[in-house]
Amino acid sequence: MIVLLVPAFLIVGVTAEVTLNKVLYDRVDGQLTAAADRAPRAFDLLTLPGPSGCMQPRGRGFPPGQVIGTLAARICHGMVVNADVLMENGQMQPEVSNLDIKLLAVPVGAAPRSYDLGELGDYRLVARNMPDGAVLVTGLPLADTKETLYLVAGVVAGVTVLVLLAVAYIGVVIVGRALRPLSRVASTATRVSQLTLDRGEVELPQRVAEHDADVRTEVGQVGAALNRMLDHVGNALEVRHASEMQVRQFVADASHELRTPLAAIRGYAELSRRTGRHVPPEVAQMLSRVESEAQRMTALVEDLLLLARLDAGRPLAHEPVDLSMLTVNAVGDAHAASPQHDWRLDLPEEPVRVVGDPARLQQVLANLLANARIHTPEGTRVTVSVGVRGEQAVLRVADTGPGIPAELQPHIFERFARGDGSRSREAGSTGLGLAIVHAVLAAQGGTVEVDSVPGRTRFTVRLPLTAVGAVSEA
Repeated sequence: MIVLLVPAFLIVGVTAEVTLNKVLYDRVDGQLTAAADRAPRAFDLLTLPGPSGCMQPRGRGFPPGQVIGTLAARICHGMVVNADVLMENGQMQPEVSNLDIKLLAVPVGAAPRSYDLGELGDYRLVARNMPDGAVLVTGLPLADTKETLYLVAGVVAGVTVLVLLAVAYIGVVIVGRALRPLSRVASTATRVSQLTLDRGEVELPQRVAEHDADVRTEVGQVGAALNRMLDHVGNALEVRHASEMQVRQFVADASHELRTPLAAIRGYAELSRRTGRHVPPEVAQMLSRVESEAQRMTALVEDLLLLARLDAGRPLAHEPVDLSMLTVNAVGDAHAASPQHDWRLDLPEEPVRVVGDPARLQQVLANLLANARIHTPEGTRVTVSVGVRGEQAVLRVADTGPGIPAELQPHIFERFARGDGSRSREAGSTGLGLAIVHAVLAAQGGTVEVDSVPGRTRFTVRLPLTAVGAVSEA
């Protein structure tokens, strides 16, 4: 508003000042022309010729009707023979003898022009020829005219500034009051944007207040539209959550129900091998494969059941766990499972204790080490290190294998994510190991990250410490 009003006031002020300047100067020029027309009357009664041969007037040469401050000068043969300024009675006659050069420069018969006459100030002067050959210069002061112009300019500038300040203040108040509902709508949208909407049961209690959702105003239309959008989003999230819960319940129920028949299959397969009767080699091979696949399917079912329980929010144990000892045992098991790998341990002198579920943390370690064992070739060096940084225990599992493709790394902890394109899979993988790692650590208040390039892959696990075992990481 100010940016628009400033040029508008500037145009109005300049136009008014220019117009007033023209009107006042035209008025002065009219008065000057009339004064110049009256001036020759003072020379109607002439005396003898003066020193320069020109006739001299009687008295001072001002006819009646001239205004105070009028200047009259008579030039004969290029010389100023007399120059006077009409003053009020009692005022001292100003000195005009030093103005000869400026008076002689006034062109005869030209339109009135402005001149600076020093102590007399600015004058409007005009020169006319007299009957006796002399030149009569007549002038009127511009002091009152300039004072009027300055006064009007000052008044316009002052009023402009005051009006702009008033408009700025009133505009801020009015616009601020008008946009206050929009700020509340924006606050509602900000609170909604801070909610976690990608997983779990989501509630959207945030809504724009009724008085800010009045469709008769522009801001109210925005608020009403936001409320409708939040209603649609809330309904969609409820449907999504209900669908997720059905899937999770189905997985949990199916996993639970499959455990019994799988255990029966394994039992019968093992029992058939332990009977004393002779079994043809082909049948023995088939029973061995049945038992092997039953074991693999049992592991898959157990993993699915665990994930379903974690998704359902089933609490895990929270007790002090010696992470150093847990790591030693896990690396020992991994070495026994794959002695062809180069397993290395890097532990601090003092044991590192964390808060968590011992069985689940053991499973986290086992899954990370199994991931390194399965997806790297024989002879790969796998280094497991444990340390402390701040209030967290840091566990790292690093290997020198071929690495994880960059496009797979953002999805590595998702369920059934596999890196088959770049890592060999000798023993097979369900694609749930790292998903279980992520889910268990999230339930324990921890985190897991992966950093992988060809020749180096490192998984970093962070867990909260207990009061005991907080030592500095080397």
